[in-house]
Amino acid sequence: MTLVVAHRGNSSVAPQNTLVAFEAAWAAGAGSIELDVQLTADGHVVVIHDDTLDATTDGTGRVDATDLAAVRALDAGAWFAPAYAGQRVPTFDEVLDLLLHRPGIDLLIELKDAWTPEDVRKVTDPVLAAGLGDRVVVQSFWPQTVAALRDVAPGLRRGLLIGEVRDDLVETCRELDVMTCNPHGLLLVLHPDLVARLHAAGLQVMVWTLDEPDQWEQALELGVDAIITDRPDRLVGWLAARTPALAAVPDVVVLDATDDEPDALGPDDVTVVA
Repeated sequence: MTLVVAHRGNSSVAPQNTLVAFEAAWAAGAGSIELDVQLTADGHVVVIHDDTLDATTDGTGRVDATDLAAVRALDAGAWFAPAYAGQRVPTFDEVLDLLLHRPGIDLLIELKDAWTPEDVRKVTDPVLAAGLGDRVVVQSFWPQTVAALRDVAPGLRRGLLIGEVRDDLVETCRELDVMTCNPHGLLLVLHPDLVARLHAAGLQVMVWTLDEPDQWEQALELGVDAIITDRPDRLVGWLAARTPALAAVPDVVVLDATDDEPDALGPDDVTVVA
């Protein structure tokens, strides 16, 4: 069965990389939540995609030049819709706590940029201390970051993100001892044999970021193991309709995927774990 991975949470109906978006992903029936982490100026791990605060908060400047208290004081929801005013940039610990309260959903963590082994431990140590190692995959575009993950937490599953297909791709994946290689969706078009090649090397494939049914169909035909999407609610419903037997599964909660107005889901429609 193809895993549905909610890109930055259910980011089409709630502000990306916030607790309410992660709760919405769980409610939609996603099997995993993809999120991005950055380090603050005082060395804390926070959940935000960009290396600056400008796009998804009411603040400005670099994340790594801003201390945790200042980051936490920012509004991370009003930019998306007024109903989400007051949402905060989550700490990594808050996300792990949410995961402990939401069995049945996993976490795909992207480390942005190059991380040192010391900094990598700020992610891997809390995951292992919480007993969540079997529910987490950590990925990065940067081979040196993946190598640091391999060295400091060899038991955690790792992934390599790719935006191009190099001749030494499989060799690189083997050197980094990754479990999954995660290509941009366009690479499936440019290299139709890519999934088969990676599977032949013993690797799983999580493709990103596909939001349309024709893209999902092609990905399934090629045999991908997971689809990372901004529309986990619709992908869950599409997969259920495509495979009618799945529709009988009783423990999947699907949000209304027929509403064309993403903002129709407000913060009162999902429960945030304190």
